[in-house]
Amino acid sequence: MLVLTRKPGERILIGDDVEVTLLSVRGDQARIGITAPPSVSICRREVLERVRQENIAAARACAASAPAASGPAARGPTARGPTARGPTARGLTA
Repeated sequence: MLVLTRKPGERILIGDDVEVTLLSVRGDQARIGITAPPSVSICRREVLERVRQENIAAARACAASAPAASGPAARGPTARGPTARGPTARGLTA
């Protein structure tokens, strides 16, 4: 990890097209501004982690409430089923 000391108004460049500016410092909080192209995703880590945890919880709740799939329909088409390609699938018989 690179650790830098900056004064308000000073900037850091990341690559060719991301610029981080220290806007102000008040107590134990620093305000920063980030200039980046739209193709660069910028997220606060704590928010991203919270969203991931909520998605995992929602997926588990959905899986727990869904009925278990069983039987031929759950396994998908077979070589002899109505969706098979061949003469019987088109209604033709030998």
